[in-house]
Amino acid sequence: MVRLVVVLFLTALATGLILTAVLASQYGSAAWWVLLVLTVGLASVGIYDMVQKRHSILRNYPILGHARYFLEFIRPEIQQYFIERNTDGRPFDRDTRSLIYARAKGVDSHKAFGTERLVNVEGHEYLLHSSAPVAPVSSQFKVRVGSSQCTEPYDISLLNISSMSFGSLSANAVLAMNRGARMGDFVQETGEGGLSKYHLASDADLFWEIGSGYFGCRTEEGRFDPETFAKKASLEQIKGVTIKMSQGAKPGLGGVLPAAKVTAEIAETRLVPMGEDCISPASHSEFSTPRELLEFVARLRELSGGKPVGVKFCVGSRTDVLAICKAMIETGILLDFITVDGAEGGTGAAPLEYEDHIGTPLTEGLMIVHNALVGAGLRDEVRLAAAGKVATGSDIVKRLIQGADFTFAARSMMMATGCIQAQRCHTNHCPVGVATQSKRRMRALDVTDKGHRVYNYHRLTVTEAQQIIASMGLTSPHQLTSRMLRRRVNMQNTRSYASLFHWLTPGQLLTDPPVHWQEDWDEADPDHFGEFPPVRHGMPLSVAIVPPEQPDRGARITRIEPKDSTKVVPISSDATRPESKPGTK
Repeated sequence: MVRLVVVLFLTALATGLILTAVLASQYGSAAWWVLLVLTVGLASVGIYDMVQKRHSILRNYPILGHARYFLEFIRPEIQQYFIERNTDGRPFDRDTRSLIYARAKGVDSHKAFGTERLVNVEGHEYLLHSSAPVAPVSSQFKVRVGSSQCTEPYDISLLNISSMSFGSLSANAVLAMNRGARMGDFVQETGEGGLSKYHLASDADLFWEIGSGYFGCRTEEGRFDPETFAKKASLEQIKGVTIKMSQGAKPGLGGVLPAAKVTAEIAETRLVPMGEDCISPASHSEFSTPRELLEFVARLRELSGGKPVGVKFCVGSRTDVLAICKAMIETGILLDFITVDGAEGGTGAAPLEYEDHIGTPLTEGLMIVHNALVGAGLRDEVRLAAAGKVATGSDIVKRLIQGADFTFAARSMMMATGCIQAQRCHTNHCPVGVATQSKRRMRALDVTDKGHRVYNYHRLTVTEAQQIIASMGLTSPHQLTSRMLRRRVNMQNTRSYASLFHWLTPGQLLTDPPVHWQEDWDEADPDHFGEFPPVRHGMPLSVAIVPPEQPDRGARITRIEPKDSTKVVPISSDATRPESKPGTK
């Protein structure tokens, strides 16, 4: 086969030379030189392809093999624009993206000729309309966030901007979202990257997210700095504080912003040094148990002047959720809100295994937390938010039925700002300037125009949610019940959420826990996270584990970046994760 390819290559080269001579005789010496340069160039490429050792395809198929890499390079665009159907795209299908874009522009978002979705397949969900619908309210509903221990409660919109850091987003994207939030009177959550000047630019209401790196309120050693926190938390724009325990895209995993991407502005915002990797540990240093978490919550609430303080996590063990509930009961310290992030979430980048196989999806996680709070008698005090693939009015209504009081959205807000789902957020090469720190790329994002789009999208989406609620014959979201959302379970039957799932009654875990909750409730301990008691069943087969040798911590490896390598070399034995420092955990 290789011989045949070489023969074909030489034949093509000879044909090119003959063609060059013929055309040169017709058009003169200029054509001769142009064609000669092209022929020599192709010959050089072909010879290099055959002698290089990196790409097997190019060694066997010189010149022609480059077509494979070109087609692979443009595959996402071909797939998105020419192949996928309106309901097939992932993470967001074309219909959903088109709806977001239309609402952001304030243009007609109607669609003709009926749904393209398969409404009779297992898993399809739909809301029940009323035979006696009512007129929707003219103003937007708000939800009061703040327990009885909160002295500065806040009335929040049904839809808000979820946590996205400056550094992950460009300055212009943060500015546009901030402007839209100000115009629409809804919340922009800062993300764990700190409180930047861009979050404060338009005086929008903010929820300040505090992650494990304590960016923006940390000491030089990376520990929490109460004085810096108190000073910033007293700002009028800060309406609440969120402690990020984990996120949907990569629960249980920390993060890193490479030193090369830590600009002067990012270093100033996060209070980290220039020229060093910016590390977010996997867990917090200020607490390691549910009880310590609540003590930290009480401390932040006091330092902030009584503003709402809550936690955000992707649900893992149900025992952990119940342990937090037990800790609230035993300590008497209340969370003001809990934000449940679904495993299907994620605005930036994460390891594929984490995106696909770690964490609880939003529907299940949301109902677990809701039922845990109800069963522990805490639901009246603690508000519940849903974050993860909330894009439409029907998404909002579904999440409210599943247990949420309000919602956060990240990727749909990015799309309202101009994101085209290119999925290059982690490369710094976002084509529309949303998720990049490139000055050239972000200049394409006009802050005023995109701010108006964020406002339009929020306004029309919440209005549509309220219209749906009115079509269900209701005058307020609190009238929604689990009977109003149905799921097809097979070709013959649909069932409501009321009958499909078991819903706890107020205080039930304290008096008579159901059998399928009893074991988790008994194991939950306010002084431990994790399922620590011995498991009596379901143990894997015993395996002999050989302790690993301790690697040499002195060596430093080259970080793996997108499109970074021209030569493949073995990764250092000191690498714990490709995107982390050698020896970090």
